[in-house]
Amino acid sequence: MEEDLKCTVKHPEIIAKVKTKMPKEETLFDIAELFKVFGDTTRMKIVCCLFESEMCVCDIAELINATQSAVSHQLRVLKQAKLVKYRKEGKTVYYSLSDRHVEIIFNMALEHIQEM
Repeated sequence: MEEDLKCTVKHPEIIAKVKTKMPKEETLFDIAELFKVFGDTTRMKIVCCLFESEMCVCDIAELINATQSAVSHQLRVLKQAKLVKYRKEGKTVYYSLSDRHVEIIFNMALEHIQEM
């Protein structure tokens, strides 16, 4: 049975063509790291909150029923991945999505899941 799965015919023209289109190894690593950031439910809840409005940690924590400490930790991860940005107003820090790409990535994933 396993012999049926062995591929013995190679297509050098296809291999050469695809090889030129492949991103660099470090780029693929960065993409994988980005998707790891999306791999946490709490972070996804935070992202969903920020679709609607710029928010402070205490409001996000209230909305997603988490501690401010947990939200701050997850915001730090999102900030390091350049998915969220912040601004200070007095002593209050407000978070928002870095750019439209974050919402596009999320919505594409949502659409894919809903098609299943």
